[in-house]
Amino acid sequence: MYSQDRGFWARLRSQGASSTMLVMATLVLGIIMGSIITWGVKGKEGPVSSADATPLQLPAPQQLSNAFSQVAKQIEPSVVNINTESTVKPTRRGRRGQPPNGGDDDNDMQDFFDRFFGGGQGQGQGQGQGPNPFGGQPQDLRQRSLGSGVIVDQKGYIVTNAHVVEKADRIRVNMMGDAPGVLYDAKVIGTDQETDLAVIKIEPKKTLTVAKLGNSDAMEVGDWVLAIGSPFGLNETVTAGIVSSKGRSIDPSHQFQSFIQTDAAINPGNSGGPLVNMRGEVIGINTAIFTQSMGSQGVGFAMPSKTVADVYNQIIGPEHKVTRGSIGVVFNAEPNPAIARVYGEGVTVASVSPSGPAESAGIKVGDTITAVDGKKISSGDELVGLISAKKPGAVAKISYIRNGKSDTANVTITDRTKLYANTDEEEEASDSSKPVESKFGLTVRTLTPEMADRMQIQGGKGVVVTDVKPGSFAEDSGLSRGDVILEVNRKPVANEDDFRNLQSGLKSGQDVVFLVRPARQGRNAGTILLGGTLP
Repeated sequence: MYSQDRGFWARLRSQGASSTMLVMATLVLGIIMGSIITWGVKGKEGPVSSADATPLQLPAPQQLSNAFSQVAKQIEPSVVNINTESTVKPTRRGRRGQPPNGGDDDNDMQDFFDRFFGGGQGQGQGQGQGPNPFGGQPQDLRQRSLGSGVIVDQKGYIVTNAHVVEKADRIRVNMMGDAPGVLYDAKVIGTDQETDLAVIKIEPKKTLTVAKLGNSDAMEVGDWVLAIGSPFGLNETVTAGIVSSKGRSIDPSHQFQSFIQTDAAINPGNSGGPLVNMRGEVIGINTAIFTQSMGSQGVGFAMPSKTVADVYNQIIGPEHKVTRGSIGVVFNAEPNPAIARVYGEGVTVASVSPSGPAESAGIKVGDTITAVDGKKISSGDELVGLISAKKPGAVAKISYIRNGKSDTANVTITDRTKLYANTDEEEEASDSSKPVESKFGLTVRTLTPEMADRMQIQGGKGVVVTDVKPGSFAEDSGLSRGDVILEVNRKPVANEDDFRNLQSGLKSGQDVVFLVRPARQGRNAGTILLGGTLP
């Protein structure tokens, strides 16, 4: 038995040695084959010829384009940084900082953000904010804001925006090349709220560099422009862009704000700085931006230099104010093809100021003005431009169309400010009479004598809009609840029956124009024209 065991273990050791030898032989063979294959691959790669490759060469250093830098060097010395300080009266608070009567705090520090420029909350620094820690009345707030301006006269006259300097207790100017602490006190010569322009003056202690004014009328969409100013307090900042549009109106309530639109980056603090052409001429004053982030989004607006020159020349005059002529008519801010087809091409009068120049000369609601002193007009902006440029007391020959017939009237120009000095607050008309439904998508009721007297509607005739259906023709035309309809397609509407008869005769595809006394504009509001094509 013992000998059999020894034989078994001998065979096992012999087989183990054979297996070990087999594994070792396999490994050696694998290494040899791998080496042979690797050597073969390397041998196939071999050297690659690059004799046909051309070496790269750098060009000699040179100025490829210096147009922007040359313009910047020319205009920058005339651009200034404007620092303002104003006192804001704080709101009295109840205990533990709660407003009395649960009301909201007055926020007098929103001017900058409401207008997008000039510092305000974004750049203002308040002092003495909050309640007095020692008791008593809260301390006044000191508001600091920043803006820009451009020197236009060596005697120290500077053009900027009205909203940069309005309500300021102290205005100081820092010029290019001066240390940040070197400031010149400035005084306001005059402002013009209609165009948001202002003129301030410093007493210079050195020779000033004056900006050259260009003609904004010569600018075309696509022309290169530079914007220079102090965005966020960063002095002497230059951005480039093009003229994106001309004659852009962003607020229908301001007839004299027709802007140059640009995509040159304009940010808070640029307000009042110049927009210049490639000759280094100022062709606009940066005034506003359209933004949802309180910073530049590529849509900025500058007041054209033509307007700037006119306003500046009046402000530096003896009265330090801007006077504009008016004839006392109101028209639609936006052109309406339906109105033009019904009343004729030109500017159709929607309202006439009582006892104003136009009414005294015989011009009536529904007349379409076609020319001023022989110069043809096709838009309200053109009419405003021609009339406002005339001095009060001057006489203008107004050409107009009435019921298809041409006529003229000599109208004496009056001061626009005095003519529209008095306006009342908005007041809605209301009554409990049963409304009359309309296929226009609205309901109306007859105007009562009490309502007519309250709204000061002469004759006491018309129908009041009691409801407007969403998405209807009436809503698309601009009609609102409380509006009083006086005419439909130039035909008087005295009551519900007149309105019903007129609307029943209208068919799809016809132009419909309403003469309306809008409720939202108060008792002394004039009439407007609203209309469209009936679906």
